[in-house]
Amino acid sequence: MSEYEVVIGLEVHSQLLTRSKMFCSCAAAYQDAPPNSTVCEVCMGMPGVLPVVNSRAVELVIATGLALGCSISRRTKFDRKNYPYPDLMKGYQISQYDMPVAAGGHLDVEVDGRRRRVGITRVHLEEDVAKLVHRSEGDRRYSLLDVNRAGVPLMEVVSEPDMRSADEARSYLVLLRSILRYAGVSTANMEEGSFRCDANISIRPCGAEELGSKVEVKNMNSFRSVHGALVYEAERQAALARRGRPIVQETRGWAEDRGVTVPQRVKEGASDYRYFPEPDLPPLAIGDAWVEKVRERLPELPHHRKARFIEQFGLQAADAGLLTASKAMADYFEQVVAASDGFAVEGVAKAACNWILGDLTRLLNATQTGIERSRVGPAQLAELLRLIEDGTLSTSMARSVFEEMFNTGKGAAEVAEASGMAQVSDDDAVGPVVSDVIAGNPQPVSDYLSGKEAAVRYLIGQVMRATKGKANPTVTSRLVKEKLESLRES
Repeated sequence: MSEYEVVIGLEVHSQLLTRSKMFCSCAAAYQDAPPNSTVCEVCMGMPGVLPVVNSRAVELVIATGLALGCSISRRTKFDRKNYPYPDLMKGYQISQYDMPVAAGGHLDVEVDGRRRRVGITRVHLEEDVAKLVHRSEGDRRYSLLDVNRAGVPLMEVVSEPDMRSADEARSYLVLLRSILRYAGVSTANMEEGSFRCDANISIRPCGAEELGSKVEVKNMNSFRSVHGALVYEAERQAALARRGRPIVQETRGWAEDRGVTVPQRVKEGASDYRYFPEPDLPPLAIGDAWVEKVRERLPELPHHRKARFIEQFGLQAADAGLLTASKAMADYFEQVVAASDGFAVEGVAKAACNWILGDLTRLLNATQTGIERSRVGPAQLAELLRLIEDGTLSTSMARSVFEEMFNTGKGAAEVAEASGMAQVSDDDAVGPVVSDVIAGNPQPVSDYLSGKEAAVRYLIGQVMRATKGKANPTVTSRLVKEKLESLRES
């Protein structure tokens, strides 16, 4: 690919967190409902019915626009997007064309330390379509239509063609999903279909300004799929260009099982959809007061929170990014730090970060548990960090204690006491053991006194064995060396 530049733009559809659908009062939560049970005449596209705008859906799009640095339109309208397809009972989709709710924002994505600004063309609102379920029984193939999803509020975020690699596209999606979750706009779960991505990709000779023929890629249901599809498609187009063959502007689907894109249809243009203003819905005015009310409710966003964690807690950028990718995890982290009174903030922050991203994440993944449901709450982890800090537990002991805490929900001190894992840090308790070990090992003592520094490690190991690992290593090392030096002086 050294001779070609990849140009990528993404269209992301996200279902909004509303109780009711976009243009009727049917429940928007359809996933667990029996087929065709959360429907009405509006969902079914019956003649003579009229849509009514869901104001909460409009508010969530305003929130997204503000989070992405967009300008909010003071006047917006809905349009009919016409295309015949079995999952669209009306024969058209109510969407937005030339007057979206928000436009002109950006996201800054970072890959391998390089930052790229990706422009946001528009953020608009539309209704979702029904769902086709394809079945086969022997030689018989057929499709069923579930209308439950039809009419669910759907937001589309369209980027500029500013991304130059599959890695940048993935980074953009991860950050966008995080922003939507922070703002409470959407669950943004790709596996559930509430966060869907279509990618437009083209190539051009390096240094060229003119865009090449773009291909739209669909059917990608994970970040891994998006990355794999874009890598494959870029290489496919480059291979065609090298052979002097044309790149057809078309829509292709990602075949996950084969790792290839396959043709679906010739790519449509805006004129193919015959957009015109929706006659059953008047234009919508969005006043300054409404916009400011939404702005005031926006939380600190993940990229801003990441920057603060780096500045306030001295965290590495990569660690801060992992912590703030999830609002729940970032909240957990800050609660651990807040519960750790009496410790240096930067020190406890780094320790908390290591435990959260390490042992806690490992156990959460192994048990498929969300951090919100972890039996080890922020206060319990803070208690464990205090026991490590004051020398009651070694790091290896703490890991065993932590796993028991995770499995049982018990506190760190309770687990440590019940299991007899508390570390011995008192000089009066460790000192006699040190004296016994030195008295019982004359050869290593002689080796040390004759200049063999390595002998001290053997003696420390014997103390740890005698105390079954409970002696504080730092205290043990100091006492052993002090005892040996006293022998040298005598």
